[in-house]
Amino acid sequence: MGKRAYNFNAGPAALPLEVLQRAQEEFVDYKGIGMSIMEISHRSGEYEQVNDETQSLLKELMGIPDGYKVLFLQGGASTQFAMIPMNFLKAGQVASYVHTGSWAEKAIEEAKQFGETAIAASSEADKFTRIPALSDIKLAPNSAYLHITSNETIGGAQYPEYPDSGNVPLIGDMSSDILCRPVDVSKFAMIYAGAQKNLGPSGVTVVILREDMLSLVPKNIPTMLSYATHAKNNSLYNTPPAYSVYMVNLVLKWIKENGGAAAMEQRNREKTALIYQAIDNSGGFYRGVVAPEYRSLMNITFRMENEELEKKFVKESEQQGFVGLKGHRSVGGLRASTYNAVPYEACKALAEFMADFQKRNG
Repeated sequence: MGKRAYNFNAGPAALPLEVLQRAQEEFVDYKGIGMSIMEISHRSGEYEQVNDETQSLLKELMGIPDGYKVLFLQGGASTQFAMIPMNFLKAGQVASYVHTGSWAEKAIEEAKQFGETAIAASSEADKFTRIPALSDIKLAPNSAYLHITSNETIGGAQYPEYPDSGNVPLIGDMSSDILCRPVDVSKFAMIYAGAQKNLGPSGVTVVILREDMLSLVPKNIPTMLSYATHAKNNSLYNTPPAYSVYMVNLVLKWIKENGGAAAMEQRNREKTALIYQAIDNSGGFYRGVVAPEYRSLMNITFRMENEELEKKFVKESEQQGFVGLKGHRSVGGLRASTYNAVPYEACKALAEFMADFQKRNG
């Protein structure tokens, strides 16, 4: 195998090499059945075992208490933006959202298609360089739920802790930081995450749903867009994204073998410290975008003196084997996505490249 790229893509993103190698070994013949996992029926015993085991692994690794369903859905987190108000926002109620950046805004705009929405708190005035203080969150009367985006992939701001929404169901989009650290799932009525950043490849979206929420689902919504449909059928109502679920299974096993969510957090803090130190010790050559107390463990955003210098940085980094360091097109700048599967060595190499680039261009 040739040298692998230093993959800092924001999603689809890096997968653990060990996972890719195991998938390669099983690609043509899954456990001696003479077929690939992509070829077998989703009604087969082999696939049902993968489906059930993947649910169990996630419950174990996240400490999901009794009374929650784990669902494997399609359409990405973006479809969840619509499904959530479709399932849980009734007439006369208000959907409350904390606005922390690009992905929160997309969720808000989608919810407006289905009913009344309210901004419970916002960091827009600070250009999304922080997360609103929990004390600033004001729930609208008769809120159906409070929605947060736990980590803004584009802006690079992450909740250091989560709000207590009382009797109002708390819903969290954790697409870009699920399992990067331990989470108290019991605080949430629902957690969802597109897999393609920290859990596996694109194609499957994980939903963790408290069972009492199912009683709120109306009968008159499309069958495939009802959480009740998927909960009742163990995510097997229609043909699931079988290979993506299988890959999530392997990634969860890798996380378990490497110490679980607590060990992931320690690794992530050690990895990201290398890059944040390169930014902070640069004398202003590199400038972090987000206030230090809200910096993400998963998406490190930074700027330089001008766009020409940033373009030079990206071009030279690519020549050195780095991938994905250009910031999102909507905000520009630079971004390094340091998901669980990005190895320490890649972050160390990036910090060294940053120091060398500054030496040559500062």
